[in-house]
Amino acid sequence: MTKTWNKVKEIIKKDPRYSPQAYQFVFAALDYTTNMLGKNQHKATDLDRHVTGKQLLEGIRKYSLKQFGFMALTVFKQWGVNQDADFGNIVFNLVESGLMGKTETDSRDDFKNIYDLKKVFDEEFKFDGNFDVRLSLSALGIKKR
Repeated sequence: MTKTWNKVKEIIKKDPRYSPQAYQFVFAALDYTTNMLGKNQHKATDLDRHVTGKQLLEGIRKYSLKQFGFMALTVFKQWGVNQDADFGNIVFNLVESGLMGKTETDSRDDFKNIYDLKKVFDEEFKFDGNFDVRLSLSALGIKKR
């Protein structure tokens, strides 16, 4: 892990746009995505484990909603991630450092214009569950009229 962390620090020296947390999140989201797609991380060939840029972005979307909920967009902005293409930049920084692999057909463009972060994580966000707003208002000291 120290070797990986040192490589991530080297990436950040060359490309300081993204925080270390963004890189760690992409690793976690890749793991989430491969599991979501039923791919075995321990398969013999890279092709058996490979996910496309579009698949990874879908995994990132689902994983970030699970991890951060409505705060996902805020977290991403804090990390320097402002559009879907930023995830492609992070992935290809990891590829170029040898921390991730790619196929001959993979490119940064695979991550462009797949979805709009503001739309996905803000405008289309849905709160799941049964919430009693009266309890929330009471906790804030607001009395119902």
